[in-house]
Amino acid sequence: MIKFIFDRIAALIGLLILWSILLVVAILIKIKMPGGPVIFKQKRVGHNGKLFTMYKFRSMKVDHSGSSVSVAGESRITPLGAILRRYKLDELPELWNVLIGNMSFVGPRPDVPGYADQLIGDDREVLKLRPGITGPASLKYRDEEELLAKQANPQKYNDEVIFPDKVRINRYYLHHYSFIKDIQMIFCTVLGRRMKYNNEII
Repeated sequence: MIKFIFDRIAALIGLLILWSILLVVAILIKIKMPGGPVIFKQKRVGHNGKLFTMYKFRSMKVDHSGSSVSVAGESRITPLGAILRRYKLDELPELWNVLIGNMSFVGPRPDVPGYADQLIGDDREVLKLRPGITGPASLKYRDEEELLAKQANPQKYNDEVIFPDKVRINRYYLHHYSFIKDIQMIFCTVLGRRMKYNNEII
């Protein structure tokens, strides 16, 4: 319950404080990335496997074809989009998702259909968690796009190495929830710092 209340209050406060930044980013996208929407909308897998619409600032070209796995430096990401993604500014609209209850501040990153919803056995328990803006797996793989860019087959590396490890971390988070750790993860995300979690540095 404390997590639920904290999420709603903090999201509302965040939107009220950051509205000017949201406005500036929206204007920059309109100027630097014309011909497309400011907000990128996509169906993601949410709490208990239900689909919801996630909102982010658009960081890619309107007309592009590519996988669901993003790699640093790829041509579909615009120069402005690269800056937004580097500093996580593209994720600010997700505060609205938190406010309306689709997401939490801390939890697994919401996947596109075909990943979390296809889990089997005990791994499916991660669907009990509400997706988060940040979380232990997000902190560990904060440089995921750069890591994938170094792989010969980014999609395969994501599917066989990164995604299973994220599931492991998120299952631990489910069974060892701590509100204090949530706050620590939020601060580490904002400040770009590492922290110790389950005997590893994330």
